Amino acid sequence: MKKPIIIALLIYIVQGLVHNLGHPVTPAFVKALEIPDYMFGVFYATMSSGIVLGAPVWGIVADRGNKKLAMIIGLMLYSIGQFFFGYSGNMYWMIFFRFVSGFGARASLTLFVSHMVEISEPKDRAKHLAWLAAALALGRSFGYFIGGFISSNPTAINLLGTGLTSLEKVFLIQALVNLGLVVLILTFIKPVKIYKQNVNKPNFFESFKNIKTINKTVLIFLISLIFMSIAFTNLSKYLDVYFNAEGFSTGRIGNYNLIIGIVAILTSIFIVPLVTKLRKNLLILELVPITSIIAVIYVFRANNFIVAVYSVFMIFVIGKAIFQPLEQNFIADHAKPGLYSTTMGVR
Repeated sequence: MKKPIIIALLIYIVQGLVHNLGHPVTPAFVKALEIPDYMFGVFYATMSSGIVLGAPVWGIVADRGNKKLAMIIGLMLYSIGQFFFGYSGNMYWMIFFRFVSGFGARASLTLFVSHMVEISEPKDRAKHLAWLAAALALGRSFGYFIGGFISSNPTAINLLGTGLTSLEKVFLIQALVNLGLVVLILTFIKPVKIYKQNVNKPNFFESFKNIKTINKTVLIFLISLIFMSIAFTNLSKYLDVYFNAEGFSTGRIGNYNLIIGIVAILTSIFIVPLVTKLRKNLLILELVPITSIIAVIYVFRANNFIVAVYSVFMIFVIGKAIFQPLEQNFIADHAKPGLYSTTMGVR
């Protein structure tokens, strides 16, 4: 395996860890501040709005030759957003800083995918994207686990002061560790030169016109991804709230997400490479959501939710782990050279 690919995977693991430290404590944090429950959804929607607006912006900046700079600026914004989300104490300011976090976080999340596309041979691209998804899942799992651990384990609480009445310190820790991620990117990520047919670069705002040149097949596919993203997001965030509402601790939420991550990782490493060899990617992209829907409907109607969520729900987890690298590879196959970051930003 090439050194740049190993470096990208390792840094993506760290990113997944850092960016998920705050997730298991957010429902309890909102509750502790006596903010209405529906604001949890507002906070997540606002962060998602930052992601939506930030992704194409960062993609265009990167395609103009400033990928590393875009990653660094984005991560700095994420640290600022997370810190003030934890410490502002006002739900309206929290909405604003949640937007800042989403706008900043999307830079490296988007650009690492395009970076992996650029450093991979076409024949290995789907496999490497699967590994990238596995790396993020691994980091995400440990991020959830550590976030839940430091806010529920007595020893960790005494050491860090991260009990239920001081959960804002988890966001402080997250912001500081995220700055370490900036150092890793500054040190180890090397730019990749991609041949472009057009020699003259348009200015930044003119670059938005490049979105019009994206393959129409890809645009139709991206529209379908909107609906998939709504489903995936609602389900994943609803689980956190559901666990909290049922009285499970932040540690339990973290432990469960660790198991989800392990299943996703094993799927990405062992199942996705086999699936890609079938050369039936579009058919699989159609079958996976259907199977996942059936599994989810069963889980939330099962008599024993805990047993169902630890067993049948894993069908959804496996399906999602298969779906993501296949759809990214499909988009990359139809993207124009020099527009990988912009296309992934639109994605």
